[in-house]
Amino acid sequence: TNPPPPPRPCLDCNPVIMPAQRQSRNKELARGIMLYGRRAMQKRTHKHKWVGSGQTRKAKAAPASKPASKWYPADDEKFPLARRFTPKAAKLRSSIKAGSVLILLSGRHRGKRVVFLQQLPSGLLLVTGPYKINGCPLRRVNQAYVIATSTTVDVSGVSVPASVNDDFFKRTAEESTEEEAGFFQAAPKAVEIPQERKDLQKAIDSALISALDNDQKGYLKARFSLKNGQYPHLMKF
Repeated sequence: TNPPPPPRPCLDCNPVIMPAQRQSRNKELARGIMLYGRRAMQKRTHKHKWVGSGQTRKAKAAPASKPASKWYPADDEKFPLARRFTPKAAKLRSSIKAGSVLILLSGRHRGKRVVFLQQLPSGLLLVTGPYKINGCPLRRVNQAYVIATSTTVDVSGVSVPASVNDDFFKRTAEESTEEEAGFFQAAPKAVEIPQERKDLQKAIDSALISALDNDQKGYLKARFSLKNGQYPHLMKF
């Protein structure tokens, strides 16, 4: 015969005592949204003072501060700012290629159409008018201030020497007249363009103009302008 089953425990005689549920100090505003964040709760429970070894963090010694001056400095004191990045050359836009016709939007030649030759190491664009057609010489422009058109010009016959770089366009420092009387009496000096730069401009323009037809010459000579109701962002260039 099978043994009798064990007697069932009497819950009334020996009630099971459940442990008290610990309530969190952080109030739940909505499901999954708490009143305090993780960092704020660590500060409230002082958990940020402890590390893995169970020791408190040592407070850093405050740096010795200079005594406050009674007077403000007469001149502004310059202090260097920390640059945490290395400047790099800007990436060339996909709409700009060698021979693309660009519209200048700033500078003394704004509104003119120029031909893009190449990108310099600094990220600036090397363009030319040509000078004989619209009066824009060989110069550097920022690609943020140009409109790239779909018109392209054959520049395979144009060779830009390696000497044409960012240093080629640097200006020489001029002597400044500190005296006020000399400033008003001094006559403005005429800017003299070196002969080497003139010869380089003629060599590049002659190779570029030989590859242009009459329609392209007229297109480069015409200035870009807008009328009432015309918006550049709605146009296709």
